[in-house]
Amino acid sequence: MDTEEKKDILPETAAAEAKPEVKAIAKAEPKNAYPPKRDGANRGGARGRGGRPGGRGGSFARPKPEFDQKIINIRRVTRVVAGGRRMSFSVAMIIGDKKGSVGLGTGKATDTALAISKALKNARKHMITIKTTKTMSIPYDIDAKFSSSRVVLTPNRRHGIVAGSTIRDIVILAGLKNITGKIHSGSKNRLNNAQATMKALSQIATKKRVAVQEEMASYVQQ
Repeated sequence: MDTEEKKDILPETAAAEAKPEVKAIAKAEPKNAYPPKRDGANRGGARGRGGRPGGRGGSFARPKPEFDQKIINIRRVTRVVAGGRRMSFSVAMIIGDKKGSVGLGTGKATDTALAISKALKNARKHMITIKTTKTMSIPYDIDAKFSSSRVVLTPNRRHGIVAGSTIRDIVILAGLKNITGKIHSGSKNRLNNAQATMKALSQIATKKRVAVQEEMASYVQQ
């Protein structure tokens, strides 16, 4: 009888004795013992790896570029060789500091990023500093012709920039104001129009820049 009573009583007593232990363990563990799982949206929150803001690698403030840039033309060029066709990209870019300096450059490479970097380097090499008036305008009418494009630039009074196409982009990046620009040709080639505009603006470049150009021309002739 004792053994049967023990068999019947043991499960009940074991369950009764186990309940307070479970409650004690539950009280001992805090509610938020385990942190919630992060989903894809929560990754890279306010602070990332290493305590730096902006996710895994952290966000670093990018330095402001020295010159403002604008790509006026980008095209794909195909060259046919004995082995087949070779593709490359040609980029024309304008840069300026909006304080009277502006440059035009071109670059070609198999990758667009490399072509842009080449165009930027070429534009810095061919930058000119324009001799402007107190109101950041040109002192007199200027015109130039490049290939089939002919451009005329005239100063105006309080009318702003009255120009289109690449003339407007170059004038804005150079920081010029109150200028009227016209293209007296049927050419829609943006690069030729930009070259004609730069040729016209080089006529009113600063004396220092003109002296450097004359020295280079005399050196080439020798």
